[in-house]
Amino acid sequence: MSLSEKQRELIEQIGIYHENNGFQPAVARVVGLLLVCDKPELTFEEISEALNISKSATSNALNMLLNTGHIEYTTFSGDRKRYFRIKSSNWRELFAKKMEDLSHLNSLLKRVLEVRKRENPVYDTKLNDFISFLDYMKAQMPRLIEEWEKSKA
Repeated sequence: MSLSEKQRELIEQIGIYHENNGFQPAVARVVGLLLVCDKPELTFEEISEALNISKSATSNALNMLLNTGHIEYTTFSGDRKRYFRIKSSNWRELFAKKMEDLSHLNSLLKRVLEVRKRENPVYDTKLNDFISFLDYMKAQMPRLIEEWEKSKA
């Protein structure tokens, strides 16, 4: 498979973004490749070759992305290979998970304020601002999603 220089650069930029959000480098590059590639699905071999990563790294990356719901695979009649693609239909689930994670963080931060003994008004103010923002975001998100849905119609 042939990738243009612009595609390779974008794969790297997407990879760096995902690395900064906790993905391992190979995992991050697989996401970038599957997003940028002209083909809708890629085989294990195509992914390994395009990214110049080992079979082990490719296997680990694909398994992690499958397990977390970022990608899916399909097969074709008469072909034993699996074809991997971005699971674009689950963005709402991933977003809901992120919101749930932020809600959990918010609960933990509220507990931090309850158990802290030291006096640090500047830190406490900043922490309270963040907690307040997370509360606001959680309250506003359903309305924003509803407005977005209406704007698409």
